[in-house]
Amino acid sequence: MLKNWLVVAFRNFRRNKIFSIINVLGLSIGICASLVIFLIVHHAYSFDRFEKNQDRIFRIVSDYAFQGEPGHTRGIPAPLAEAVRKDLSGIDNIVPFRYYNPDKISIPGESTTKSALFKYPKHIIFANEHYFNLLPYRWLAGNPQSSVTNSSQVVLSETRARLYFPSRAFSDMIGKEIIYDDSITAKVSGIVADLDLQGHTDFNFQEFISLNTILQNSRLQKSMNWDEWGSTTSDQQLYVRLASNTGAVSVEKGLKSIFDKNLGENAKKNNYTWTYRLQPLSDIHFNHFYGMFDTPVADKSMLTGLILAAAFLIGIACINFINLTTANAAQRAKEIGVRKTMGSSRTQLVMQFLGESFLITAFATILSTALVPLTIKLFSSFIPEGVSFSMSSPFVLDFLGILLVSVTLLAGFYPAWVLSSSNTLEVLKNRAHSGTSQTRTAWLRKGLTVSQFVIAQFFIIGVIMVGKQIHFMLNKELGFSKQAIVSIQYPVSDPGVSHKKFVLGELNRIAGIQKAVMANDLPSSYGWWTATIDYNDGKNPVKSSSVELKSGSDGYVDLLKIRLLAGRDLRSADTVTEILINETYLHFLGFKQPADAVGKMLKWDEKLVPVVGVFRDFHAHPLNFKIAPMAIIRNAEQSRVMLASLSGNQVQWPSTIAQMKKTFMTNYPGEEFKYEFLDQSIVNAYGSVQQTSTLLQWATGLTIFISCLGLLGLVIYTTTHRTKEIGIRKVLGASVTQIMVLLSNDFIKLVLIAFLIATPLAWWAIHRWLDDFVFRTSVSWWIFGLSGTGMIIIALATLSVQTLRSARANPAKSLKTE
Repeated sequence: MLKNWLVVAFRNFRRNKIFSIINVLGLSIGICASLVIFLIVHHAYSFDRFEKNQDRIFRIVSDYAFQGEPGHTRGIPAPLAEAVRKDLSGIDNIVPFRYYNPDKISIPGESTTKSALFKYPKHIIFANEHYFNLLPYRWLAGNPQSSVTNSSQVVLSETRARLYFPSRAFSDMIGKEIIYDDSITAKVSGIVADLDLQGHTDFNFQEFISLNTILQNSRLQKSMNWDEWGSTTSDQQLYVRLASNTGAVSVEKGLKSIFDKNLGENAKKNNYTWTYRLQPLSDIHFNHFYGMFDTPVADKSMLTGLILAAAFLIGIACINFINLTTANAAQRAKEIGVRKTMGSSRTQLVMQFLGESFLITAFATILSTALVPLTIKLFSSFIPEGVSFSMSSPFVLDFLGILLVSVTLLAGFYPAWVLSSSNTLEVLKNRAHSGTSQTRTAWLRKGLTVSQFVIAQFFIIGVIMVGKQIHFMLNKELGFSKQAIVSIQYPVSDPGVSHKKFVLGELNRIAGIQKAVMANDLPSSYGWWTATIDYNDGKNPVKSSSVELKSGSDGYVDLLKIRLLAGRDLRSADTVTEILINETYLHFLGFKQPADAVGKMLKWDEKLVPVVGVFRDFHAHPLNFKIAPMAIIRNAEQSRVMLASLSGNQVQWPSTIAQMKKTFMTNYPGEEFKYEFLDQSIVNAYGSVQQTSTLLQWATGLTIFISCLGLLGLVIYTTTHRTKEIGIRKVLGASVTQIMVLLSNDFIKLVLIAFLIATPLAWWAIHRWLDDFVFRTSVSWWIFGLSGTGMIIIALATLSVQTLRSARANPAKSLKTE
């Protein structure tokens, strides 16, 4: 029986090569896309699944609001950990740690030059023994109970240990010294194996200095504001593991009491709110409000979009299969009638046709697995690092198995049911009408075809709209000049103001540079530097506000062409003696005209500073964020970047940049010279939106391709069954154009119906997506018109492949064969 089914299946594939190829190609594209998306989603959800009670592990984070403006940070003040230990109960493990980013590390006696030197190391924290009770580390050397209890101890990961001491055994590394920034000396007290978790982890730390090193070093405590409740930094984190009988709500109430006790009066005085909240471990990898350190968070909305795209692609491929199989039912009606006459039951027929569907799906699955590595390579810039494909992976095998069975049933069951339902007597009398416009099957095919093109239209509208928003963001007037401006980061190893000013002077001597200035960061970025500034006019209550600060040296305003609305630019200085404010801050203070604010005194950092000018609002951050109160100051100590305005044309710029590099390398030997054009950095700030656009473009392309494959199959079927009609019409004088219109008319109607259905759905989705942007483009009517017109053109191009061929066929041959 099985052999007979296989013979019949392959014979049917051979007789219907075009339909079989269309089905296999459509399914393989859908399965390949689904498999790649599965790998991305599985990778994202595999982070930090390292213990059974991980649902009791939380990170304490901070939510705040100042003057009604909400904010979020993963950081907490350093004293909070000790307060939690003393004042809260029901917590099994309290895990504070402090991120540390030294400029260099030296290992005495580990090279021919007396010490091995490592610059700008990452993944280093100050931690205590509780950290190693939180994660399942395996110790290779040292005592877990005492390796980080004393000051000046350090535990290394296996990878870091082999980097620092490549020729030593783990036991020989114990007691060796490591010097951080020539100021902190720690002895190796333990080695732990790299975390080998089932999945991935955001806890990618490699070096663990004992927390007591801070507690017994007053200089470190002062630099880290260790005892200050008012100082919050994302470098300071606190994790807790709750007892089994403790709820998160009760702990958050306790955290509120701690805040009220230590910062409540300050919050009331300065008109802000602050809440310590428990963030579940499972949320850490996905929450962009808090984030991690240098591990990018995953976007759940993006993952949901990917899953929907995969479902759509699989669904469209299955629709093709159903349409083409049911349309071809008439050709197999006699076969089914004979089989029923010979005693085949309906169950046997259903199983046979499901078996054929299984074979086609299996072929498509094999083809898709061959395409996956190529797809991953093609989208390497879009796919997160760590995503890989292996047929030996149990997750991949399980997914493919489930997908194979699901697609077989989804695509094959209805056609199998339809094919097996033919009336034996009617079929053998040649009065079966399967596939004609009078049957319910034909109406189903039309409905499924409309569904395909609804999805395609939806994606096309989405692509156009996202592209329009990106164009709007990249071309909107930002309030400052971004053309021909190059940014260069100062090395972290150069904290001195005088040397930075010297390098700046050297740059200003280069002929191709109009002007070079120092700044704390780029004029438009994701970086924030804020301070609380008070204004007291002597009549009304003091107005306090969180104000964003931009620091720039002489010529900063002129280089960026920031427009002054009143007053003058700041005088030359290295510290804050004057201040410029923007329009938003002007209105917050209650002034109506820019000139009204000039000369007023603002209190910042316990001193009064005069307002000498008001500048026009500009976008200091991507357009997801609204413009907030801002001030421009002089503060040379905060200089992190140089901005240089280039002269001449683009042909001359490489020579100028080469001279800039020479100057940089002369003053910072051994450092890496990195530069970026300001307009390009603004483009890079919209990376997530660009990724959304790329995803939509590919999903749209694949959707249109698969839909057009199905449309082509249906028109081939239609023209084949209307061969005699076409021949008669040509004999009676119908032109090629008239016949093409006749054959295409029904299909174009389906595309138009799909457009009418897709338009309101896309309109709703577009407005939901645009809600994430404070500044956004308009939803223009031409987007929908362009989408509908484009889809009709694509459909006509697909239809013309076969309709033109059929319309131009010799009617004598078609009538003769009849």
